[in-house]
Amino acid sequence: MKTILIIAGTRPEAIKLAPVVRELQRRDVFKTLLCATAQHRHMLDQVLRIFELQPDWDLDLMSPGQTLPALTARLFERLPETLAKANPSCVIVQGDTTTAFAGAVSAFYQKIPVAHVEAGLRTNDPCTPFPEEINRRLVSVVARWHFAPTERARQNLLREGVPDKHITVTGNTVIDALLMAAPSIHGAPPHLQAAPGQRLILVTGHRRESFGEGIRNVCEALAEIARAFPRDRIVYPMHPNPNVLEPAQHILGAIPNIHLTHPVEYPDMIALMMESHIIITDSGGIQEEAPALGKPVLVTREVTERPEAIEAGCAKLVGTETDVIVREASRLLSDQRAYSRMAAARNPFGDGHASEIIAETLEREM
Repeated sequence: MKTILIIAGTRPEAIKLAPVVRELQRRDVFKTLLCATAQHRHMLDQVLRIFELQPDWDLDLMSPGQTLPALTARLFERLPETLAKANPSCVIVQGDTTTAFAGAVSAFYQKIPVAHVEAGLRTNDPCTPFPEEINRRLVSVVARWHFAPTERARQNLLREGVPDKHITVTGNTVIDALLMAAPSIHGAPPHLQAAPGQRLILVTGHRRESFGEGIRNVCEALAEIARAFPRDRIVYPMHPNPNVLEPAQHILGAIPNIHLTHPVEYPDMIALMMESHIIITDSGGIQEEAPALGKPVLVTREVTERPEAIEAGCAKLVGTETDVIVREASRLLSDQRAYSRMAAARNPFGDGHASEIIAETLEREM
């Protein structure tokens, strides 16, 4: 029996790794262990509870006002002990978080092979997204198995010199998680639902590179959209970071058809996506989930590491300029043909079997 240690620290990691954990647990050739770093404490716990995952180790590392250097230092202090106790044959990390970076490098220091889920995403701009673009590149340097969600991600890795035999195109595990959760979704919480005749515009935003002017511009755009379409409702679950909370509350708090709320649990976010008319976001996961639900996405970033959604026509880059966001949102809310073209575009991120491909590859090659 081969021991696999899966390391997760944030809500998106937990969502995208939950189906991988389940699939590995289903196979009796693996002993599957889970380490929660709690880079994001409360939001991680929500997902672990929903997917009924119990960590074998909980490092509980989150601290108030944590900085990237301090978090990284704590990860490198605590992970080696966990790795020594688990003594795994493989460590799995996901995506581009500080937890993923530190987990992969810590495993490398102990000569433990690393599997990288969602490998090969690139913007080719070291500062966008920050620090995620560098985190995922660093994981790629030490990984043995590269589970790329798309052919484009595979090509990115090949250009960087990763041997083709170490890359497997899987689709994205977020689609696996979405399909796992969707049958049990029975609508958004009543206080977040649109009234009869209202369309729901769902908004999220949290990227560090947008802090300051970018976030303020997005909020000004939402205020203009709310005034231009007073019969529609904007629901904005806000990231708890003060750089997001404070401008949103200041600019949007008094507008009657904008509802600001705390982060919602994963099933409620799926329900909001399902009930939304359009989505305005800088989230990577939502760029993948929304096309599977037929929802047009306006991406408030200058570049995206998920260009497949842009090319397929289900998402559009709008940056953080107020007038561009207002123009593109107004077009989707006023032009039914433009809306229908985006809503009907093909989902490029997989068919819900990524976790099976990952488990089969590890079972064959470990």
